[in-house]
Amino acid sequence: MDTNKNIETFPNPSPNRRYIIEHINSEFTSVCPITGLPDFGVITVRYIPNEVCIELKSLKYYFLEFRNKGIFYEELTNKILDDLVAISDPLEMEIVSQWSTRGGMNSVIKAKHIKQ
Repeated sequence: MDTNKNIETFPNPSPNRRYIIEHINSEFTSVCPITGLPDFGVITVRYIPNEVCIELKSLKYYFLEFRNKGIFYEELTNKILDDLVAISDPLEMEIVSQWSTRGGMNSVIKAKHIKQ
């Protein structure tokens, strides 16, 4: 699934300042690869931009591409991080996925990138 090609960016308006951008998708859905049932979650993208920022409309459509994809929480969280880092080269980025209760358990997955 090569989804990151559709993510757009724009020049960072304050490249000389370290500041945090946080985008929260509270209606994220994907599919459990074992049961085929929908998974409902909240995806938080938190990053310190470098030269570019991520454009929101394209990010929304990027997230929609997961709607019918069978993927485990852990793989999905790391894929989002890999895709967004590849397209935006941030100074720091963290992806947090928080999943609705299933079988009496909630899951929270966190993946982080720090530019070397």
